[in-house]
Amino acid sequence: MKLSIQKWGNSAAVRLPAALLDQLGIAAGDQVEVEIRPDGLMLKRARPRYLLAELLAQCDARLPTAEDMEGWEDASAAGKEAQGGSNPCRNA
Repeated sequence: MKLSIQKWGNSAAVRLPAALLDQLGIAAGDQVEVEIRPDGLMLKRARPRYLLAELLAQCDARLPTAEDMEGWEDASAAGKEAQGGSNPCRNA
């Protein structure tokens, strides 16, 4: 697909057709990451960045631990994860 670069104020822009946006699962206003490569530009959906506090706010410490997670609470550390073996959702 060939697209034209057009003047937009003091900048330039490439318009992406609606069908292409639909195919990529993005919409006007979404953020994309731009990567310069030897053979051109790579545009891809920007991955959301979450803060730990935002993720922990979704936890409900009153809920029982899921069956597939029960063994993990008492497992020993295997890497650089936080020490202590406690469930951060339970401490929130």
